[in-house]
Amino acid sequence: MGHWLVIDLEATTEEGGWPLEDMEIIEIGASLVRPNGQEVDHFQRYVRPLRRPHLTAFCRALTHIDQASIDSAAPLPLVWPQFERWLCGHRPRLLGWASWGEYDRRQLEQDWQRLQLHSCLAEVPHLNLKRRFAEARQLPRPVGLNNALQLAGLQFGGQQHRALTDARNTARLLPLALPL
Repeated sequence: MGHWLVIDLEATTEEGGWPLEDMEIIEIGASLVRPNGQEVDHFQRYVRPLRRPHLTAFCRALTHIDQASIDSAAPLPLVWPQFERWLCGHRPRLLGWASWGEYDRRQLEQDWQRLQLHSCLAEVPHLNLKRRFAEARQLPRPVGLNNALQLAGLQFGGQQHRALTDARNTARLLPLALPL
């Protein structure tokens, strides 16, 4: 049986948001799940941003990530190889990777290019679960993760805007959105 990788990123931001090119990853959460959504393994790391290492008050309040956690974290060029080593053991059974929307995929692709990092995920199909869920439910437009969980009769579990928690909640919707 194959597995799906569900990834969620938290990134630097300010109220009103920043353009993607100004955002930097501050937390990676990944949940490796069976197609039924059951978790097999997970990965979580804080990441120290290089260009703007001091989190805005808005970002700290939104993510509940404190500055000390970021200050003691390694930058992405050191964290990403840890992720790749973790993923390497699961790669032969990986069917694809998913995220809630396109942001996470675009942020990763931007950072891989900007920092010249290699990722085996670049060779794995990506599923925009937000769009796929809307199609499966015949919604007029995609909805946020919390609304999608409510539509599926599920409650959000844990603290929102934390990477691993968001990835795990997204993974709960995977069986409802996967192509048959």
